[in-house]
Amino acid sequence: MERLSISGAEQIEFVRMTKDIDLFASTLNTGVMEKILSYVELYEFGPGEKVFRQGEAGDAFYAVLSGTLRVSVREAFFFSRTVAGLGKGDFFGEMALLNRKPRTATVTCLERCRLFTLLSDRFQSVLRENPSFADEIRKLASGRQFGLRKDA
Repeated sequence: MERLSISGAEQIEFVRMTKDIDLFASTLNTGVMEKILSYVELYEFGPGEKVFRQGEAGDAFYAVLSGTLRVSVREAFFFSRTVAGLGKGDFFGEMALLNRKPRTATVTCLERCRLFTLLSDRFQSVLRENPSFADEIRKLASGRQFGLRKDA
């Protein structure tokens, strides 16, 4: 994983991507977006690199600028099941912005990936200043636990 500097064009891309994400689109105003942008970082991950592992403490939200990723859940000690694929414009890890509970899945890069990253600690300050935005992200996050039910 390598931290990259964010260009103006990439900031514009982050804004464009988040306008398509329900949690940002419904309540986000210019002031909130400016605050969030000041906290967003860009990282590059290599093929096979894990963004995070199931069970690790959640500490960040991610949006995919480029590359493809696999989301998997552990079903036995050595076995895991792929439950989703992610690519440009997708996002994951939003539950960590709210509760820092252990990750419910492992996310692995299938190729070189560039991911926008927003740390939970920084996002919490935005939530404290914007209660309606906080409510919207909580609603979205509650419906996105990847395939943890046995009957799914």
